Amino acid sequence: MSSRRSRQSSGSPSIKDDQIIELVSKLRQLVPEMRDRRSDKVSASKVLQETCSYIRNLHREVDDLSERLSQLLATIDADSAEAAIIRSLIMQ
Repeated sequence: MSSRRSRQSSGSPSIKDDQIIELVSKLRQLVPEMRDRRSDKVSASKVLQETCSYIRNLHREVDDLSERLSQLLATIDADSAEAAIIRSLIMQ
């Protein structure tokens, strides 16, 4: 069964092919590795794979930065000016 047929028969509102193309194009612009490529010919599947990979990398970076911040906070006095600056930055 084709993907088009399964989309139409699923009972949910169908997404037109041009809408999918537009959404994939928008995703491609959000992922630096895809945006910086010269070729305009990239499959939707590749864009989705790269997007998932990019999101996983962002999650790892957030986890790493959170861990580093926790370590930093553990090494300074909670009442110090440095701690106050860090707290104000986190609250922004």
